[in-house]
Amino acid sequence: MPIVKKTYKDQVVDYVYQLLLTNELGPGDQLKESLLAEQMGISRAPIREAMKELIMNGLVDYRPQVGNFIPVLSPKQIVDSYTTRGVLEGYAVMETCDQFSAEEVDKLENLTEQMENYADKKNHKMVIEAGGEFHDLLISKNNNVQLLEYTDRLSLKLHILFFKYLGKLYGPSEVGRRHREIVESVKSKDLGLIEKVIRQHYVETGSKIAIL
Repeated sequence: MPIVKKTYKDQVVDYVYQLLLTNELGPGDQLKESLLAEQMGISRAPIREAMKELIMNGLVDYRPQVGNFIPVLSPKQIVDSYTTRGVLEGYAVMETCDQFSAEEVDKLENLTEQMENYADKKNHKMVIEAGGEFHDLLISKNNNVQLLEYTDRLSLKLHILFFKYLGKLYGPSEVGRRHREIVESVKSKDLGLIEKVIRQHYVETGSKIAIL
């Protein structure tokens, strides 16, 4: 297994992501570079670099002359984010559905079972991790660099929203059912069905969160 060495910038991005995931940071909160540097014991240079990435990924808003803040997303922004991810992922999988091996389909099914089991135990963080692995595998066959870049940009934002509202969105059986529908569509190799199921998977969640 290759060893992945994370830069200070990557560590800052992960640190802020965890603060958002655990609700230690929430919408409207200010991110102070000096405080982050002090908490992490590093200089402000990688903090600034990380801020640029977080802003690009929609996790942070920069207000000129004021600073960096966690954005307060409108219902439309939430729906738009989920809809866009669904369109991108649906296309990515539709284009490559014939490349999935039997072993990879089995892995998708195993990850679905894991998500359902974690949801049953109310371990929402592990539901997110297994779900991330599930959707990463789905788009892994596609070699469209821009598509992968845009889906990656949306991932952290959607993970945070889903983690925050999961308990109000779906029960364990629904978590399993919704992902089994995706697996079955991939196995069918029906391009129209794949695109429809994956797009609806995201639209449904975005619409529910927007109401909450």
